[in-house]
Amino acid sequence: MILADTSIWVEMFRKSKFKTELANLITTDQLCTHPFVVAELACGSLPNRKKTLTYLDSLNTLPLIQIADVRVMIEARNLWARGIGYTDAQLLAACLATPGTQLWTVDKRLLAVSESVGIRANLP
Repeated sequence: MILADTSIWVEMFRKSKFKTELANLITTDQLCTHPFVVAELACGSLPNRKKTLTYLDSLNTLPLIQIADVRVMIEARNLWARGIGYTDAQLLAACLATPGTQLWTVDKRLLAVSESVGIRANLP
């Protein structure tokens, strides 16, 4: 599975970037989302808002990870002072808790951290 973070969706909605890659992942049932990603997108301006949010909610969804468990991961993997925030840490934890799931992002700091923990998706 591939978790496309908010940065990927924003690029797709604003510039139609990654449209083909997202379509391919959807067609092969490899794309998943996370409640935090959908919530972040819901804070912005979306095309066909209701339809888009309904569609995002219908995708395979990664679990929310308990705050205590995210904090344990941050400490265990030395992820503090790496330029990521709690939402990023939540996405990393959800991917790590779901074997075989990789994170797709264009956020430079999150990209570096996802690579360091072995879950970076090899997509453009």
